[in-house]
Amino acid sequence: MPDDWAAVAAAISRATGAPFQVRSSQAVGGGCINSAVLLADKDRRFFVKTNNAARSAMFAAEAEALEELRRARAVRVPEPVCHGVDGDRSFLVLEYLDLEPLEGAAPERLGRALAALHRVTRSQFGWNRDNTLGSTPQPNTPTDDWVEFWRVRRLGFQLELAGRNSYGPRVTAKGERLAHRLDRLLGGHRPAASLLHGDLWAGNAAATGGEPVIFDPAVYFGDRETDLAMTELFGGFPTVFYDAYREAWPLDPGYAVRRVLYNLYHVLNHVNLFGGGYLGQAERMLDRLLAEVR
Repeated sequence: MPDDWAAVAAAISRATGAPFQVRSSQAVGGGCINSAVLLADKDRRFFVKTNNAARSAMFAAEAEALEELRRARAVRVPEPVCHGVDGDRSFLVLEYLDLEPLEGAAPERLGRALAALHRVTRSQFGWNRDNTLGSTPQPNTPTDDWVEFWRVRRLGFQLELAGRNSYGPRVTAKGERLAHRLDRLLGGHRPAASLLHGDLWAGNAAATGGEPVIFDPAVYFGDRETDLAMTELFGGFPTVFYDAYREAWPLDPGYAVRRVLYNLYHVLNHVNLFGGGYLGQAERMLDRLLAEVR
């Protein structure tokens, strides 16, 4: 067994109640934030994400988010096994799923499953802990007021980061103007506080054995339209997915404008994560939204 994985193997053994000794380790795609490896013995395989030790809270929050989604019993997610710190790295061990493209009947099933997930609600917007969107902190302090939640904990937070990172004073100035007028966009909208995946782009959805599965969540309770909006930001979901969702739960009037607002959060996050290449897109979205509230 490679010494590099001894502590992780011991954590798996404790969590599962069965001895696990690494017979093979294979690097696999972990996205742009984490590294990932497939660990196997002669009988079992586990998907392991790693990052530096300072990121341990990010993995703890992801494990809790996956449990939150699992409890809803609406759509499959990888089961979290354990997480921890081993020297200078943190790790998150997940059930290994043999993923396949979201094709055939899976997109339609996912549309219905997502609507069922969104039927799980709470009385307040937010979550019981902060987490991350990518590697960006995502504050989730609960509140009864959706407009205030979006103004402060989503739009305002990303604008503050953009200002701190010196990304586009015009974008931050326009964003602040929009934040002050947010009541005009959202004031008549009264969404339920739905359980959300929180980062539902096509790269975070797949199938296993024909069953849809979602992963890499940024969970909180909020307007269900935010998940739908994110699926449209980069594309990749077929029409049957949206048809199935709308058949299960039609969208409210005004979604087309709110979609731009909700996706602005993700575009600003890309500005803060990856740099100014997304500034032009963010400014165009801000211009459209400001035109709606003049």
